[in-house]
Amino acid sequence: MTTSGGANTLNTEAPARSPLRDTITLTGITAQGFHGVFEDERRNGQPFVVDVVLHADLRPAGLSDDLAQTAHYGELAEQVAAIIAGEPLNLIEALAERIAGAVLAGYAGVDAVEVTVHKPQAPITVPFGDVSVTIRRDRS
Repeated sequence: MTTSGGANTLNTEAPARSPLRDTITLTGITAQGFHGVFEDERRNGQPFVVDVVLHADLRPAGLSDDLAQTAHYGELAEQVAAIIAGEPLNLIEALAERIAGAVLAGYAGVDAVEVTVHKPQAPITVPFGDVSVTIRRDRS
């Protein structure tokens, strides 16, 4: 109970919670891209690997068994591969932003997206396994 102005009141409001969202995950989407700050990266290209996690309410698709109620992950994979192979960018951060923007623009039922861009052949002079960036974007 709380006291306000001498009167006792019971706070019955539950704290606000964000809704739990389901996910669709695509990993390892690979295409040749020409992204990078060095001339030879833009000239010769290299493979880029992208993982995408869509956050959405998948209940309507699960209950209806209707592809129109969800994101078509085959089409999404093709779209991501086309972005990787498309207009060169300097930074993999910019590539991740471009992919996230396309997902949010193209899939109305997606509330948020996580995009990880891997650059396994980055021009690094010491032995390494991978370089990646991950961004998370939502509709807000």
